[in-house]
Amino acid sequence: MSEPSALRLRLAALARELVKFGAVGGAGVVVNFAVFNLVRQLTEVPVVRASIIATVVATGTNYLGYRYFTYRDRDKRGRTRELTLFLLFSGVGLVIENGLLYVATYGFHWDSPLQSNIFKFLGIGVATLFRFWSYRTWVFRTLPARAAIETAESFLADGSRRPRSTSRK
Repeated sequence: MSEPSALRLRLAALARELVKFGAVGGAGVVVNFAVFNLVRQLTEVPVVRASIIATVVATGTNYLGYRYFTYRDRDKRGRTRELTLFLLFSGVGLVIENGLLYVATYGFHWDSPLQSNIFKFLGIGVATLFRFWSYRTWVFRTLPARAAIETAESFLADGSRRPRSTSRK
């Protein structure tokens, strides 16, 4: 395969990954904002705590989307490791996302509902860049080439062992 073709394939794969990541992330943003605004409207929980609650709920739904949609073709052997790293990097994302909201709310006293939503949105944006990099690099790792080939070969070998139909036309 020529270098331009290989590059084109890699870019196409990255574009598909970005679209899937964005779809799951978009659903997570909807969950995040819905929970955030519901908690703000229905309780007396302070703004940053409400945001943390919303982020935790969205993180749980996002894990399911990333594991079973975006990265379903990635290595599934180390689920404990995967979940531990996911929670670790999600925690860093939570700090990034809510740290920006904290500074706006308590540092600059920008705490109207509109301002809170704007800074929450900005925090989500910055944290998303970090999450995309960390999830694809450390959490949902690609299978090594040798393992991918062995998996494909074993799948093909299993398929060739199936009994064939004896009926003839």
